[in-house]
Amino acid sequence: MQGVIKSYDPGTGDGVVMRESDLAEFDLADGALDGSIFRMLRQGQRVLFDLDGQGRATHLSLGSEVDMGTPDLG
Repeated sequence: MQGVIKSYDPGTGDGVVMRESDLAEFDLADGALDGSIFRMLRQGQRVLFDLDGQGRATHLSLGSEVDMGTPDLG
């Protein structure tokens, strides 16, 4: 599924992803960036992600830069 980074703390690795389709929010799983090209995330960045067994975002990868109707986060 595709979403947008709502918040991210590079020091702790804690963050929140907002799913574009329904604006549901998911915390980042521990190690969500492991094996990805990301070293850091920025607010508003589009990502693709899966959910783990606890409903947390994991397996992050680059999202589409095509406007998918993302809500204004500002």
